[in-house]
Amino acid sequence: MTPQTKALTMGGFVLFFWATAATAFKIALGGISFFELLLIASVTTLIISAAELSFSRKWGKAASVLYDKRLLTKYLLQGLLNPFLYYLVLLKAYSLLPAQIAQPLNYSWQIVLILMISLLFKQKLGLMRFVGVLVSFAGIIILSLNNGAAESGHLSILGILLALGSAFIWATYWISKINVKEDSSLSLFFNFLSGTIFLLLLTIFIPVKIPEFKYLLAGIYVGTFEMGVTFILWGRALSISTNPIAITQLTYLSPVLSLILIAVVLKEQVGIMTVAGFILIIGGIVIANLKKASPQPDLVD
Repeated sequence: MTPQTKALTMGGFVLFFWATAATAFKIALGGISFFELLLIASVTTLIISAAELSFSRKWGKAASVLYDKRLLTKYLLQGLLNPFLYYLVLLKAYSLLPAQIAQPLNYSWQIVLILMISLLFKQKLGLMRFVGVLVSFAGIIILSLNNGAAESGHLSILGILLALGSAFIWATYWISKINVKEDSSLSLFFNFLSGTIFLLLLTIFIPVKIPEFKYLLAGIYVGTFEMGVTFILWGRALSISTNPIAITQLTYLSPVLSLILIAVVLKEQVGIMTVAGFILIIGGIVIANLKKASPQPDLVD
């Protein structure tokens, strides 16, 4: 098996598990709060990332981070963004919205990232990117007006704002990684270490209960396959790939599969407005990335 074949295989597994995230969120939120879900998932990812450090024998490097105030501060601030703020906002949005609305609205983070890069790095959007932004924005509007997707007949305005807010937080997180060479294993561990500490501090003010076993498993699944193992596999796939662009393009299939799972597993009635808004958001992202003109990290999740 060639390195590229191995990379595509790992990318395929990542694609599948990321596609199940929205469905897993809704299943877990059926029995536990968004805060409890994130706490379980974050602790799970922390354990997985610690195991990865042990497997790769990087505890020495991890210890050295404690003496590097600049690097340690960066990891702590990144952990404040992800998993702490990002997933708190995103999971709350999922608790208020149908998955078919929350998922594509959150996926618009790639368009937000393009706009933020343009503003922060003072780069012109270019015609294709400008068109892509407009197309995705049209999709966001259609989804936001799609009241028929909600059983009550009305979408939560707060939920929509939170879903879009999560896109800004995730884009900000990736801005912090642009043109920065770092060990992804160390980054994952310290991000989730700090994020978990922040969450545990919140338990002083937010009561948590021991969940039923099936919801505990759902939380562990989210921590393993939305946040933990998939990030490790994704990093390895990109590191061994001879054509990283082909790997990153797999991410466009993830939301498509996710929408199918939402309809089949969650039994949500996916209507024309959802499909139209979804196609416009994903189509706009594809158009905007036809010609990359600015330094960007590998766009994932």
